[in-house]
Formats: sequence, structure tokens, C-alpha cells
Amino acid sequence: MRCILLRYLLFNKPYGVLTQFTDSGSRQSGDGTASELRPTLKQFIDVPDVYPVGRLDCDSEGLLLLTDDGRLASRLIHPQYGHERTYWAQVEGIPTPTAIQQLQDGVVVKGYTTQQARVRAIAEPQLPERSVPIRYRKSIPTSWLELCLTEGKNRQVRRMTAAVGFPTLRLVRSKLAFLTLEDLEVGQWRELTPAELKGLRSLVETERGDLRRTGGKRSSGRPKHRSSGNPSQRYRRSTRRSTGRGRSSK
Repeated sequence: MRCILLRYLLFNKPYGVLTQFTDSGSRQSGDGTASELRPTLKQFIDVPDVYPVGRLDCDSEGLLLLTDDGRLASRLIHPQYGHERTYWAQVEGIPTPTAIQQLQDGVVVKGYTTQQARVRAIAEPQLPERSVPIRYRKSIPTSWLELCLTEGKNRQVRRMTAAVGFPTLRLVRSKLAFLTLEDLEVGQWRELTPAELKGLRSLVETERGDLRRTGGKRSSGRPKHRSSGNPSQRYRRSTRRSTGRGRSSK
């Protein structure tokens, strides 16, 4: 029986790179002529048949997990399991304690109330300069927030901070569960270590066991999500949306 070697990669996505392997979008430049294709994952990752787990906007940066393990990926991205994603957001202005509390409790975004999150003000993280500088306004200071979410709707962080009056200027995903950007330069990728892979599988199985014991309900009070079909098939459908025809979130 042939052994199939699955791949698990961590990538530090630069600003302006699509979270997919082809750029099929049609755009025009200011003079009405066809614009150049945007950079994609193909320019950085030469490993065949891996797909991004979740989505990250073209104008967002940071940690991205890629794999050809559909079963694991479907567990990580399914809202039922609520795995944490941590972001550093540079926002316009200085968020008030009230605004931070609103982000923690949930805000209404396009008719949907976001789930509870962990949010705090942080010092400016040590990050390289972005390839395209952010826009500054001399009369308005900027500051940084750390947001830890358990859901990943389209452009959610940007819409959340805008809803409380502090638009996001720069957004970096710093963690996926316990995986971090540490020692990973912008544009570089590496394989997960055996210890990281073991920890990720253990996390997924623990979440699965918790849901079985509670009858599919999370102790945090998050809504139960129903799903159907094989997990690998669901993952393939989701990656086809996010790598070709869908929109990236955050």
C-alpha cells in the first residue's frame, strides 16, 4: 500500500499578494488599458497541490497555513470548531476603552453581530516596512490593536474597527491557533515541525471530542453550525472558492 506524504506549510504572506495560485481577475488601469496581473502564491511557493487554509486579503499580511490534508484543513476553517486567529491592526486614531469593549462584545457588520473576541491595545509590533506605505494624516495619530477571533468572515477585522470609528490602515495576521510568525521572514515559507503538526492534530481532535460531549454545542455559547458531506470534499469546495473565484477575508 503506497504511503501518501502530506505537506503542511507556514507562509508569511506579503502585502499585495493574492491568497491563491492564479490571478484570474480582470482589471483595468487608470488609462483604461489592461493592468498587470497581481502576484500570487505561485511566485513564492513551488509545492504542488497545497491549498491555503482560510483566507487573507490581498492587502493584508502575515501568517498563512497551506496543506494538502483536506481533513485537517476542513476542521481548522469550519466555524463549528472556532479555532483562534490573532491579528495586529494599525488603526487610525486612539481607540477608547468603550470602543475596545464594543469590539470584544461584538459589533454589527452588514447585519451580522460578530462573536465575542479578545481585543487589547498593544505597543507597535516589530514589523518590516510595508512594500506600499500606509496613508498617514498629520492631524490624526495611529495606534495598534491585537484582536483574537474565532471566526473569519470577509474583511471582518477591517469592518469591525470601522464600525467603532477607527479604520484599519494595516493588518497582519500574527497567529493561527498556537502557530506564529516567529523567525519567518516576509515572503518565506517553511514546513511545520513534527511537534507543531502533532500539536495541531491534537488541538483538532480535542475540539472534536468536546463537541461530541456537548452534543455539538460549544461551551462559549457560539451557535451550532450544521455541515454535510465528506470533510475533504467540503475543504476542496472552500479552497476552490478562496483560490479562484471567491473573495479573501480580513
